[in-house]
Amino acid sequence: MVKYPDNTFYEADVWPGTCAFPDFTKPETRKWWGKQMEANVEEGISGFWNDMNEPASWGQDTPDLLSFDFDGQQASHRQARNIYGMQMARATYEGARKHLGNERPFVLTRAGYCGIQRYAVVWTGDNTSSDEHFLAGVRLVNSLGLTGIAFAGYDVGGFAGECSPELFARWIAVGAMSPFFRCHSMINTRDAEPWSFGEEVLDIARNYIKLRYRLMPYLYSAFYEAAIMGMPVARSLAIYHTHDPNIYDSAFENQYLLGSDLLICPVSSQQAIAKVYLPKGTWYNLYDDKKHKGEQTIYCDTPKHRLPIWVRGGAILTMQTALPHLNNLSEADTLYVHLYKGNDDSAALLYEDDGTSYQYEKGNYCRRTWYYNAATDQLVLSASEGRFHSRFQHIRLYLHGFGQQPTVMRNGISQNLYTETYRFIEPISNFDPFYAPQDADKIEQLPYLDFAWDNHAITIGIH
Repeated sequence: MVKYPDNTFYEADVWPGTCAFPDFTKPETRKWWGKQMEANVEEGISGFWNDMNEPASWGQDTPDLLSFDFDGQQASHRQARNIYGMQMARATYEGARKHLGNERPFVLTRAGYCGIQRYAVVWTGDNTSSDEHFLAGVRLVNSLGLTGIAFAGYDVGGFAGECSPELFARWIAVGAMSPFFRCHSMINTRDAEPWSFGEEVLDIARNYIKLRYRLMPYLYSAFYEAAIMGMPVARSLAIYHTHDPNIYDSAFENQYLLGSDLLICPVSSQQAIAKVYLPKGTWYNLYDDKKHKGEQTIYCDTPKHRLPIWVRGGAILTMQTALPHLNNLSEADTLYVHLYKGNDDSAALLYEDDGTSYQYEKGNYCRRTWYYNAATDQLVLSASEGRFHSRFQHIRLYLHGFGQQPTVMRNGISQNLYTETYRFIEPISNFDPFYAPQDADKIEQLPYLDFAWDNHAITIGIH
């Protein structure tokens, strides 16, 4: 345990009451803590939440003179503080992994240090129900991504305070487009569940939660890139547009890319019109496919049901059916691919594994790459790598920006094209009998083709 220099235990009040503090900087303590995971695992628990692990307590600062083992080097609290939370998360992860066997644990932590991404998801701590904290959380997650912590998020709706329906509608839409997504609030404050803010906000929440699930192939592949290369999931514009001075303008400081191709533009609960900067390239409005040139500022309406999202020209978005629950993943056998005509070549990774085990370390994964050649409008899907059998059996390819009747060849064979009216989000119910909202969030006559999943390379030519 953490002690004073005179060898007496340090005690302070936290959630259970008066507590002693395990010295997680000591290897033996980490092993002891890991063993405590066994009882939880036996109860069927595979997720663990490490809170107050800065370390923190109610109403007092942690004394600087406390003694820590510091892996045998002995140190005061001033030296050990920054790694204490990370070492707790490490002990939790290592213990849970040992007792879970081949199942991946989920560990959430409030505190961490360099390398915390190896052990835990990080959330940004106790925020308040305000536009300031809503947008500050967006910037914090983007900054955490730049430090290598790709799996991060915030309390949607705010931990403390009373969130308004307008703010929650904005917040949950942006939260659904962040790496770690959850609603959470403290005791004696308004509940943060989507149904706590009325039917209209529930409709909005349902739209963006479904959109997140539909984007799961795209997001899961982005997390794979984070694990392999350290690339953030929520990406600062500075990663791709480092030398564009406009992205550093405070007017656009909340914009970010989800993965490589979705430009997310958060706005406050008070904004009816958003000022958006589109970086270099071609950009499509997600909801209606209207196209804009990059390197310019535009203004767009921002009703509370619509989060401004733009898609990069050349993007290849991989999507799935909006699943009502996670248990029927095997029933969703169609991969929906959205290709956006652009002026630059691009590539998009598609990665799958079983989602729960460590068998991917033994080659039980499926990895493929989509390649788009802008000069020839040719799309190539590489052959499958790995031993995992994809749950997808069919592919539906949507063609954005290619006109309504392009000629399409698959492996040299002419393909039949179909069209449909397509929506990324559904219309909000009309709760006002005197006002009929405009149904603008749809793409008319969007062409698509269907073909079977094939583990061999596939070439699509568009003319």
